[in-house]
Amino acid sequence: MKRILLFLLVFNFQLTFINSALAQYVPTAENLQHRKEFEDFRFGIFIHWGIYSTYAQGEWYLNSGLNKYEYAKAADAFYPHRFDAKEWVQAIKESGARYITFTSRHHDGFSMWDTRQSDYNIVRATPFRRDVLKELSEACQEEGIALHLYYSILDWIREDYPIGRTGQNTGRTLRPNYNEYFSFMKRQVSELLTQYGPIGALWLDGYWDHDEDPSFDWRMPEFYSYCHSFQPSLLIGNNHHISPIEGEDFQMFERDLPGENTAGLSGQDISSLPLEMCQTMNGMWGYKVSDTNYKSGPELIQLIVRAAGKGSNLLLNIGPQPNGQLPHQSLDRLKQIGVWMKAHGHTIYGTRRTAIGDQPWGTTTATDKHLYLHVLDPETTEIEIPLAKKPKQVSATSRYDAKAHSLHITLPAHQTEVDYIVDILI
Repeated sequence: MKRILLFLLVFNFQLTFINSALAQYVPTAENLQHRKEFEDFRFGIFIHWGIYSTYAQGEWYLNSGLNKYEYAKAADAFYPHRFDAKEWVQAIKESGARYITFTSRHHDGFSMWDTRQSDYNIVRATPFRRDVLKELSEACQEEGIALHLYYSILDWIREDYPIGRTGQNTGRTLRPNYNEYFSFMKRQVSELLTQYGPIGALWLDGYWDHDEDPSFDWRMPEFYSYCHSFQPSLLIGNNHHISPIEGEDFQMFERDLPGENTAGLSGQDISSLPLEMCQTMNGMWGYKVSDTNYKSGPELIQLIVRAAGKGSNLLLNIGPQPNGQLPHQSLDRLKQIGVWMKAHGHTIYGTRRTAIGDQPWGTTTATDKHLYLHVLDPETTEIEIPLAKKPKQVSATSRYDAKAHSLHITLPAHQTEVDYIVDILI
């Protein structure tokens, strides 16, 4: 009888958990507040770093046909002796970025923290033997920078992962068992969300690995509910390239601004959730020695501006070198952005998109009292915008037409400006 009662208690507990996970998601008050804060950030830095940096061929190198055992030998040589979490965070803070999204585990299955779920991690498998995530978390807390974590839900080395369209030639013996793999992921994220201080967001990736198998059930709402249970304010996003799934708190767009699908990865409809677009400084996410084609400082500044005009954050990527340093080209871009943000960040932080939106000459952002015109076209000299009432003040020569409810603005020469900003006090 005792065994029967125990079984019923366990069964009822599991049933209650499953039902709560499948119920309609209701964000907590802390979560809703954090969504507003996240939107106010407008600019963050993505960090793609793992043992793949040793090969200097980008973060997808294992998927090129390498055997997972040969690839894993890079761990024994991974000794980033120049890694300094404080230097990283200070340089990023000086750029004006408000948060960092760090790759805790990428598709190659290597964990960048001291996980108890696998010895294949930076503390146990490398001679470095330091928990870089712990050091980064402490540095972020010290500098007041929010820490977000990237986590891959697909795996190219584990045998229990049900193989999708990638990682098919890594030399593993397949024993697919999603229940087992799902449990492994839950145990890992429980470590991330309980041992590394406040985590602003969980940035998931890999859902698209089964996009050719629509019957495959990732059980994401259940996973999201589990993750939310650890930190009420936690935001969850998934780089699945489709419309948001129940339980997600922000929507991401890869390599494109919302509504612009030039890379073919972000054609999904734009939701009412907070938005974030991610982009590389050069071409790759992870460090690639030959990839030195960096976007210029002005290009990146204009990308931040255009993202804000779309009501989106920009998550700008850096791929650190295997020795633990940020590439000098990345540091140079961070400095250029920082100079601009110190002078003009008030037109980006805490702003929202406007009904005027994007225009041939540039874009617009707004706060409760200010409308900012970001003139990105250096040849534009005349602008006319709709405005319901006469503005209190305009930082350029202007004329208001009360009948047409429009404002006509004449600009001085501004060919040397990255972004000529017209401040309209409304």
